[in-house]
Amino acid sequence: MANPRGQQRDKPFRDALRMEIADAGEDHKALRRVARALLNAAETGKVDAIREVGDRLDGKVAQALVGDDRSGPIMIVTGVVRHTDLEVFDHQPDKAES
Repeated sequence: MANPRGQQRDKPFRDALRMEIADAGEDHKALRRVARALLNAAETGKVDAIREVGDRLDGKVAQALVGDDRSGPIMIVTGVVRHTDLEVFDHQPDKAES
């Protein structure tokens, strides 16, 4: 049966964090100390901390869907594709065409 909320079931680190946050109850000082440590790390120029702050505030940057050297670009097809149209998708560009 599919997970109705669309979440992965096995995320032990997330679960441990949620348990600790729940244990803190209404006193969120521990969580605020973690947030402060993240901000301090970002202020010192640590790129991973800067990225995390940005991801948390603005959302993650969209990733391009690209192929590799062997497969070419990824094509997303929506709608109905007739069997006669499939030859378009079988074309593999030669190195000379690139």
